[in-house]
Amino acid sequence: MVFSSLVFLFIFLPITLLLYYLIEVKYRNALLLLASIVFFAWGGVSYTVILFISIITNYFVGLLIDKYLNTKRARYLLALGVIVNIGILVVFKYANFFIENINDVFVIFNIEPIDYENIVLPIGISFYTFQALSYIVDVYRGETKVQKSLTKLALFISLFPQLIAGPIVRYHDINLQLSNRLVNFNKFSSGIERFIIGLGKKVLLANTFAAVVDSIFAMDPTNMSSIVAWLGIILYALQIYFDFSGYSDMAIGLGKMFGFDLLENFNFPYIAKSIQEFWRRWHISLSTWFRDYLYIPLGGNRVGKHRIYFNLFLVFLLTGFWHGASWNFIVWGLFHGLFLIIERIGFGRFLEKLWNPLRHTYVILVVLISWVFFRADDLTYSISFLKTMFGGSKLDSELWMLNEYFTNELVIALLFGILGSTTIFLLIQSKLLKLSEKFKDIFIGRAVSISFEVIAGFGLFTILLISIMYLASNSYNPFIYFRF
Repeated sequence: MVFSSLVFLFIFLPITLLLYYLIEVKYRNALLLLASIVFFAWGGVSYTVILFISIITNYFVGLLIDKYLNTKRARYLLALGVIVNIGILVVFKYANFFIENINDVFVIFNIEPIDYENIVLPIGISFYTFQALSYIVDVYRGETKVQKSLTKLALFISLFPQLIAGPIVRYHDINLQLSNRLVNFNKFSSGIERFIIGLGKKVLLANTFAAVVDSIFAMDPTNMSSIVAWLGIILYALQIYFDFSGYSDMAIGLGKMFGFDLLENFNFPYIAKSIQEFWRRWHISLSTWFRDYLYIPLGGNRVGKHRIYFNLFLVFLLTGFWHGASWNFIVWGLFHGLFLIIERIGFGRFLEKLWNPLRHTYVILVVLISWVFFRADDLTYSISFLKTMFGGSKLDSELWMLNEYFTNELVIALLFGILGSTTIFLLIQSKLLKLSEKFKDIFIGRAVSISFEVIAGFGLFTILLISIMYLASNSYNPFIYFRF
């Protein structure tokens, strides 16, 4: 089940919210846990068994670590917990990849390949595994108290708003909310607003871009013009941003409806002026997870420069691999890691002296090239696509080919997508709020304030209505991060 589905919007969510606010407060965690299990099991009951194993394992490992805290036994228990969590992830996410590559080597040496059945990737396994790991590590470090309630820990790991696509929630950020959280009208209404904005991003923008992107990436790059290739990757950059940030917005909004405050996961990454800044703005929960649980334990910035470069290399190798069991994702991660190292060596200081539009152009160009590896099915296609982008072709003069893609729907989505990936709408909102505040005691201020609220409310209702119409009339509703 995904948030952008009619089943979720008209059956699952209304029933869950109704029951949540009707029952006594002491039963709400149990209800949310049950709802989360149903939500997760919708994608396959067998997946739920793996989730249960993760919950139970980390519950008892956490208790044992707390019991033997500050002893060698606690360290061994932490190692056991890490091995079990990573082991589950390796088996269900990476086993196919490893066996396929081993078989490729076997073929070279005329060795009989390993016979195996393809393992289906359980949804959300990368997200809830990292959440569980953060819990037992924080207990070991003494940064959080152990959770003795199995229900509360299970709810932390499986809470449905962030279960299948994040943001990756740290236990110490949410532990108090598991026992006592604020629920009021303002928070609930802001949650609805955030959810609708996220739904519009996903359905009206990301899905519109996805249809064109899929058609372009289904083509042979050698039969594609450079301008079509550039169009494809630009639209993909917008698609993945609005797909994933839209889902994060919906998750944060849903959290607020149930009283939870989930941390932000995106902060306008395409306005970054360096790759380092890009990663402070893109998928924030993942980048900070790797920073706190891998980069800093490896020494962070406290070691020699060559060790720092190695740490960055390793972190982004694993960042790429976390996204998927494919060489394409590994290359994507290393590509970003390479530019982070280059910026740290000295290019970052050079960047700071440049005109800001040039810095933005540099970031966008690097990110667009990297997205080719992220989107393409394999390295061969990636290289061929990049050659078309930068090498040109005999079809370059045939601009009429773009007419096939530039429908009125795409043009409107592209306009809102480009503006929406910047802070311009927030600036407009801020100016209007300041204006109404400045004149709040006179008629013009009250008029501006009321007008703004009416326009905002009408806009949200329109986004919701059109999104539902799109979902009802169109079965095309892909979700990129479902495979991670």
